[in-house]
Amino acid sequence: MSSDEQEYWFRARRYGWGWGLPITWQGWTVLGLWVGALILGRRYLIPHNMFAHLAFAFAMVFLLLSICYKKGAPPGWRFGNRD
Repeated sequence: MSSDEQEYWFRARRYGWGWGLPITWQGWTVLGLWVGALILGRRYLIPHNMFAHLAFAFAMVFLLLSICYKKGAPPGWRFGNRD
């Protein structure tokens, strides 16, 4: 791999817009840590405050989307293989 090529952590979805499952160990690590933080945050940080729960969830989703946008394949609408 040359220095100009970038290794993507998340592949582009085959259908639709966005990213699919991770394709490198770095992507799997990010996804695992994100899921763990989401579960622990819901359980221990914000058990009884609905506003805090929603703010935390939106912040976590924004964080994951930011990482996918930076380290994933370029997003765009895809409609599978057109042969």
